Amino acid sequence: MAEYIIAAASTADLPDAFYRKHNIPLIRYTYSIGMDTFEDDCTEESRAKAYQDMRGGTVYTTSMINEETYYRFFRGLMECGKNVIYLDMSKEMSSSFQASHRAASRIEAEFPEQRLVLPDTRCVSGGLGLLVRECVRRMEEGMSFQALLNWCESNKLHIMHRFTVDDLNYLKRGGRVSNASAMIGSMLSIKPVLYVPDDGQLTVSAKVRGRKAALNNLLEGIRRDITAPAGQHIMINHADCLSDANWLRDRLLEEYPALGGVDVFSLGVIIGAHCGPGLLAVFYFGDQRKP
Repeated sequence: MAEYIIAAASTADLPDAFYRKHNIPLIRYTYSIGMDTFEDDCTEESRAKAYQDMRGGTVYTTSMINEETYYRFFRGLMECGKNVIYLDMSKEMSSSFQASHRAASRIEAEFPEQRLVLPDTRCVSGGLGLLVRECVRRMEEGMSFQALLNWCESNKLHIMHRFTVDDLNYLKRGGRVSNASAMIGSMLSIKPVLYVPDDGQLTVSAKVRGRKAALNNLLEGIRRDITAPAGQHIMINHADCLSDANWLRDRLLEEYPALGGVDVFSLGVIIGAHCGPGLLAVFYFGDQRKP
């Protein structure tokens, strides 16, 4: 049994079966539809329903996790008597980041003989999921607590994030694009291609016309910066655009037959509420983050 615990957040956009299989404690973000609030259960059924609802005009909103919720979650983990690594979204992408660190400071005072470490992962969505999976694998193979922390710090910025979205109005609502840009972009079928640089923010790397051009731009970006594809597992998240995800998966398997595999999962509801149906994202290891 491992000498420490890896815990994660539902925003890693892995399927719930992964967390259950590997006994990974999970703090679940929540989303709201009108006055009703729901816990992010990470199931395919909930994700499929959310995107069907969004396509029908239903508005999903999210909120930060408060300090007390983090405190109760962390305290329950520390009572097991082990050190804990907690992996969540990039500081730049999560309004909950500061609340988690305030809660961790309280926990550290109560459990001075143990360590609770909250790295700034500089990752989001499936990029965070890829980091969680790699950390869990190493823990299960016997890597020590400190060695895993060192590995995480040395490798988190080698996880590439590339996205495209189908509807600019979701980015407009989140303040990523202006009203005018969203209107003009929709009229001209402009599709932004985004990536996450070293600082962990979401940044536009290109604007192309049409969905097919956006998908090809994703593929070109992967070709530019993927490293050591042999044995590597790539992760794709999609928001109700499975055919596009399968197209990208098939192209990658054709170009890199030595890959360890390409996993396709639905995008989680929390991230999906801010990006909308039609988002396609790919995550993999590369040399350095660049447009």
